[in-house]
Amino acid sequence: MDDFFKYLTPGQEDIRWGLYLFCAGKAHIPSNTVYPPSEHPSGYYFTWEHGRVLNEYQINYITEGDGTYENDSGKYKIKPGSLLITKPGDWHRYRPKKKTGWVEHYVGFRGNIANQIFRQPWFASGKAVIDIGNREEFIDTYYKIFDYVLEEKPGFQQVAAGMIMKLFGYMISLDKQKGFSGKRVEQIIQNACFIIRENVEQEIDFKCFAEKNHIGYSYFRKMFKKYTGVPPVQYHLDLKILRAKEMLLSTDKIIKEISYDLGFQSIYYFSRVFKKKLGVSPSMIRKTVNESPNSK
Repeated sequence: MDDFFKYLTPGQEDIRWGLYLFCAGKAHIPSNTVYPPSEHPSGYYFTWEHGRVLNEYQINYITEGDGTYENDSGKYKIKPGSLLITKPGDWHRYRPKKKTGWVEHYVGFRGNIANQIFRQPWFASGKAVIDIGNREEFIDTYYKIFDYVLEEKPGFQQVAAGMIMKLFGYMISLDKQKGFSGKRVEQIIQNACFIIRENVEQEIDFKCFAEKNHIGYSYFRKMFKKYTGVPPVQYHLDLKILRAKEMLLSTDKIIKEISYDLGFQSIYYFSRVFKKKLGVSPSMIRKTVNESPNSK
């Protein structure tokens, strides 16, 4: 894709969507050239001496070259595969090394959803430069955003916003995978997930499972939570509730029978957990089936 820069003017519908783009672009910065280029738009231009402060979030993906990023928290090295994350109101500056230059891909955006995302612990930690490597899924997402931005067809803001959410998801996924790839514990956790799904209605002794796999239960539980987001017991319980919902919607079994089939010793406990997880009681789910047109 050729170099370009596009400044966008979101409408009220885009703003109400909760995440909307202000700018997007790609730039190949040759070695031994001034950075940023003189043709940089006035709202984004800065000098190394003074840096700049933006009123939007920016995610800049460097795929070639080396450089430096600085903000009030410190100084960071940039290399191919670095993501630069800048938040509104943060003073910062960055530039490639003169001898290497670099290739950058960037999106600028705002919105209530973006604010909510950046309040999450992972994004609120202050990470300004993240090394993710040159990954096809990232560059492909950037190019898809660029295509929508360049064409500006109706609804492009909403689709591009979804692509930015996709970038957020990739970041979290890659971070969660650190410490697992190629290690024995990953295979153990995947095996545990398989066993849980195949035996949702059964009681599972996770301490015994850990012992059989020659791994400490505390370590297994910790790594399982890091890998899936929840402890193994919670993972099992969540699948039980989803299976219960499926049975309520697709079978004629009474609620008490379903609760016992899934290993709940008390229908009252089952109903309480079900409502806590899904926000509605089992009887309300069953009622929607009985009231559907196809049931008459």
